[in-house]
Amino acid sequence: MCQIAISIPDEVLYDTKMNKEDACSFVRKAVALGYYTQSGVSIGYCARIAGLSEEDFISYLGKNHVSIFHFDNEEEFM
Repeated sequence: MCQIAISIPDEVLYDTKMNKEDACSFVRKAVALGYYTQSGVSIGYCARIAGLSEEDFISYLGKNHVSIFHFDNEEEFM
């Protein structure tokens, strides 16, 4: 598994009232959301990246107004 390190200024953590663990969780979820919406990575893999169960990741998607259903047009939706 690949590990990536990023630097977040202490001021950002202070302003957002996040500790290191909160920031790590936030970043993992943000990366997983990006992979899901922009690259079409599966829910299962994105859930692993986010450190969530698939059900919790689907819930996280909903909270961020991202649907797990994809339709090409209104007719297909109906």
